[in-house]
Amino acid sequence: MIEQLKQIDSRRLYQRIADQIRGLIDSGRYVPGARLPPERDLAVQLGVSRPSVREALIALELEGSVEVRMGAGVYVCTSPGDKPLSTAAMGESPTELMQARVVLEGTVVMMACARCTPEALAGLRVSIEGMRAAVSERVAPLHFDRQFHVGIAAMTGNTVLARLVGDLFDERQKGAISSQISERAESPQTWTEAVEEHEAVLRALEARDALAAHTAMCRHLSASQHRWTERGRQEWS
Repeated sequence: MIEQLKQIDSRRLYQRIADQIRGLIDSGRYVPGARLPPERDLAVQLGVSRPSVREALIALELEGSVEVRMGAGVYVCTSPGDKPLSTAAMGESPTELMQARVVLEGTVVMMACARCTPEALAGLRVSIEGMRAAVSERVAPLHFDRQFHVGIAAMTGNTVLARLVGDLFDERQKGAISSQISERAESPQTWTEAVEEHEAVLRALEARDALAAHTAMCRHLSASQHRWTERGRQEWS
């Protein structure tokens, strides 16, 4: 029984998918300089989701096995050199990270509805206006974005929840894959959309409407996941 447990592959899904794609390359299925199949075809071939394939391709790009040419596809690198036998961990899966945030923050915002004060709501307004000002100056408003989400968690009075929300937010910038996706996906347009979604959450909190707050938060985080992990994927196909 103990031996069976040791054999369980606990690595992140993108690592396992990257190893499968590298195996196809090493076997000669895709030679150096060749273009890999579109993301959607690889997903069908490997029996996984497209976002997971995209994360795996970014991992392979970071380790030097493939080259992503925006608008042209993904190509096997022609440069020589030793490649790893298995993909190293490069942070949490962005897709799984956003799914976790939806579950956690959807509940947190409902709890916050019962405890919000005029002062706390005013603090959220300051965070939104800070985001708006940063976007107008074409600066990523990460500080104010984090302040907004952690501020809502703090309204619950539960320090553990506030810490968890902050930790999950910070994971977005820690991992190599997450950072690479953010660099390609974020723009003044995507941040403007996020600001408006924050406004919807704040309106629901001001109305003390827990159901509306839950809906607005889940919509915001789901839209963020789409912008972060899926928008622009036509450039990969």
